[in-house]
Amino acid sequence: MSRPFLKMNGLGNDFVVVEARSAPFEPSADQVRALGDRDHGIGFDQLIVLEPPGPDGEGVDVRVRFWNSDGEEVLACGNGTRCVGWLLMQASGGDRAVIESKAGRLIATRAGERLVSVDMGRPGLDWRDIPLAREQDSRALDVVLYEDAALATAPGCVSMGNPHVVFFTPDVDAAPVTTAGPLVEHHPLFPEAVNVGFAQVIDRGRIRLKVWERGAGLTKACGTGACAALVAAARRDLTDRSAVIVTDGGELLIEWRAEDDHVIMTGPAAVDYAGELP
Repeated sequence: MSRPFLKMNGLGNDFVVVEARSAPFEPSADQVRALGDRDHGIGFDQLIVLEPPGPDGEGVDVRVRFWNSDGEEVLACGNGTRCVGWLLMQASGGDRAVIESKAGRLIATRAGERLVSVDMGRPGLDWRDIPLAREQDSRALDVVLYEDAALATAPGCVSMGNPHVVFFTPDVDAAPVTTAGPLVEHHPLFPEAVNVGFAQVIDRGRIRLKVWERGAGLTKACGTGACAALVAAARRDLTDRSAVIVTDGGELLIEWRAEDDHVIMTGPAAVDYAGELP
């Protein structure tokens, strides 16, 4: 049997979404890599599989699993969660969807025409949450991860269900994203590897961001990376607790709520086309 898929994107961060609620879909790492190959496969940053809720899934609309294009399964994907939330709300006609992931339960709500807000939960800030290989102050690491004048400011670390390190740089377009990114991704300090953000604080309500995604490389946008950048900046009083994050693919509004410490991400979701897996 052929298996249909939807190609979707959130600010250019692109996904193949596969329906597996009626028939299981368990791709191998080799199959994910083949599908993700932009020259010979479909091409995507992440593969998303929709499954029935688990045994403790009362009130849950769907369980999601994510794979990076390198074949590794990961716990979280912010832009992908937003796209799934939009699909579920379009199907139900409602304004809310509950999504179960390996990073926890996520709530998506309608925020406008093709706009979705996702409650990403509380960020992990302890060094063991991220995780790091040894004790560090995650607000500002006391270790040199990459020697470059543009990255001289100590980076911060945040877990958004997946690990992030955020460098603050005066000019993100001049930062060595494609050289520093893959080296820092696999630095020994990060036992599970890490997503690498390069953030330029424009003012207290605006951050310019590029992200080298773990297992996917440089992407046009990264939802969890945008959340991590805002949290890392706010912890150092570089911004307020709400800011617009400007990526190469567009803008996300991120709020780190003071009342419950939850991070709320708001942005667009788009369907590119439908197809069938080869």
